[in-house]
Order: sequence, then C-alpha cells, then structure tokens
Amino acid sequence: MIGYYLTHPQVVIDPQVPVPDWGLSDVGRARLTAIAGRDWVRSLGHVFASTEKKAIEGAKIIATAASCRVETVEEMGENDRSATGFLPPPEFEKAADWFFANPSQSFHGWETADAAQARIASAVEAAIARSSRDRPVAFVGHGGVGTLLKCHLGGLPISRIRDQPGGGGNVFAFGLSDRRLLCDWTPVEIFEGKF
Repeated sequence: MIGYYLTHPQVVIDPQVPVPDWGLSDVGRARLTAIAGRDWVRSLGHVFASTEKKAIEGAKIIATAASCRVETVEEMGENDRSATGFLPPPEFEKAADWFFANPSQSFHGWETADAAQARIASAVEAAIARSSRDRPVAFVGHGGVGTLLKCHLGGLPISRIRDQPGGGGNVFAFGLSDRRLLCDWTPVEIFEGKF
C-alpha cells in the first residue's frame, strides 16, 4: 500500500488573520477539485490532515472524492512560527532558508527543523498505525513539515533544496510497509500515482 503526502495549494493570505486560520483560495480549491476524479484519489481509504483550516479544506475535497473520512492530527501542523508572526514573503523566504540551513537552532523563537521533523514523523507513524492498511492513505499538510518528512523517509539531511517546487499543491508518495520514498515532489496536476 501507498502513502501520499499532499501539500495544501494556494491560500488566501491575510496578515490580519492568524496563519492557521487561512483558507484555500479559489485557485487552490479548483486545483484539488480538478484531481478529485483521479484513480489514486478515489482509491484512498483514509485521509489525515493537520488542524489548520487550509489543510482541512483540502483534505475534505479529496476525502469526499474517495468516500472516506478525514481525521485531523494536531501534530501534523506546520513548523511553529508564531514567535515572529506574519512575515512578508521576501522576509519569510530568508527565514525559511535559515530554518532549513540550521536545523538544530531556532529562528527567533521558531520551532527548530529537527523538532518539527521528529514531530511530523511521529504523527505520520501513529496515523499509519490507526489506518486499516488495506487501501492507500493520504496526509494533507504543509510544505515545510512535508519536506522534513520527505527527508526523514529518504534518510536525507534536512535541506531546503528538497523543498517542494513552486509553493503548494504538490505530492510525494512512499510505501506504507517499508516507508521507502517512491517519488519526489510532483505538482498535483501531473501526479498519476502509478509506480
């Protein structure tokens, strides 16, 4: 069986709203709705999502297509950046570069990359243990922790060069039995889920 890690696509960015409360934009919602008929989506037996609004919204779209339920997992949340609050995109990109380049250190109070990696890996392991394992499983979450999970599964050092391309709306797959990476980040529009 296969596990899929899917990052939420485009969101409505509002500096006045806490980041966990940002929802999908019309473009982000349309991107996921467009893949709802794909075989790999319809084959899902369980969908797990972080408790952030954008992840839950994305998870509900694919879970509806698969006729399965969504289970939220707080520990699947994005790395905790609440210490700095909202950062404009250029500042955020510099901060993210630093975060990945210094995994054992905190960027101005952020959760460290090492701590976030341990948290997401543990959350995914616990979720897999709760799933039936007779059908594929999807995890809908965020790019930062998704990259950390991918590095963990691949036995790779933490690095931003392994981050998803072009923002959100990407997926990678791994074997549920051996936790082996089956592919790298792929935009949802072209991901077929065949290995």
